[in-house]
Amino acid sequence: MKFSAEQIAGILNGTVEGNPSAEVSALAKIEEGFEGSLSFLGNPKYEEHIYTTKSSVCIVNNTFTPSNSLPDSLTLVKVDDAYACFAKLLELYDSMTKEEPRIEQPSFISDTATVGESLFLGAHAYLGKNVTVGNDVAIHPNVTISNNVTIGNGTIIYPGATIYRDCVIGANCIIHAGAVIGADGFGFAPDANGEFQKIPQIGNVVLEDNVDIGANSTIDRATMGSTIIRKGAKIDNLVQIGHNVEVGTNSAMAAQVGIAGSCKVGNNVMIGGQVGLAGHLKIGDRAMIAAQSGVPGDVKADTKVMGSPSFDIDDYKKSYIGFRRLPRILTRLQDLETKLKELTKDK
Repeated sequence: MKFSAEQIAGILNGTVEGNPSAEVSALAKIEEGFEGSLSFLGNPKYEEHIYTTKSSVCIVNNTFTPSNSLPDSLTLVKVDDAYACFAKLLELYDSMTKEEPRIEQPSFISDTATVGESLFLGAHAYLGKNVTVGNDVAIHPNVTISNNVTIGNGTIIYPGATIYRDCVIGANCIIHAGAVIGADGFGFAPDANGEFQKIPQIGNVVLEDNVDIGANSTIDRATMGSTIIRKGAKIDNLVQIGHNVEVGTNSAMAAQVGIAGSCKVGNNVMIGGQVGLAGHLKIGDRAMIAAQSGVPGDVKADTKVMGSPSFDIDDYKKSYIGFRRLPRILTRLQDLETKLKELTKDK
């Protein structure tokens, strides 16, 4: 589908500088642009590429003033926030690729399941007993929805994901391929013989609205009660969240984060990749945890921590400077010891 610069400006409430009839049918990075593509410039460090880009249309901020000649073939669409506007167009493009409602075969829907309007159900998908599915839901091939699961309106579940019994999925969630929601928490107790006895995990997982779960991530069901991922939380690929964890509203965590059981993560928390949280911790609102940190204790609200074990990020950076200097310090110490021995050997 093609859009003119004038149409794009209308969608984004922007203004056109150049040819309003310039057409685009694809999206591209500004440095990789080609004829018929749409790009954006939001970060000044990429400005050099706008003077050589082959894109036909580029979205820029209203404050952008060229410092060199722009290509004759380039038309600008000026907006208040180029990055946000380009994201809006990406969302629009993504919506245009949405699967048409249909139920592919073979697939299985229990006689006791309830499904809403405009359902896309891919081949080999399974909906168990008493499942409730809202309107405009897309369930891709090879997805398993176990008994008593509820799925809200507009949610998308990609191929191979599994949602265990009794879990609740909110509206407009995205669950990517291979994710497992509601597997048993890691609950075992050693008996008198030192053998592990399994503790039944009878709770569930609750994803509130607008939650994203990355590919191959796992969220364990609660021992009792619920493991809860609050509204707007974003979880990257390959994340493990243990039983009875609560993740707050609009918190985000990058790939390979591991959160042990019963942690309470506050609102608007940012957790970098490969962070590990010990069990039963409290992470305060708006805390930030740098990548590869190991967190053994609570983190206060509005603080930044780093390292393993983690501590204040500014203190960590100072300590790291000292750590990097250790080889030179050791060399100087050895030199001093040698000189001291030479000065004292004849005494």
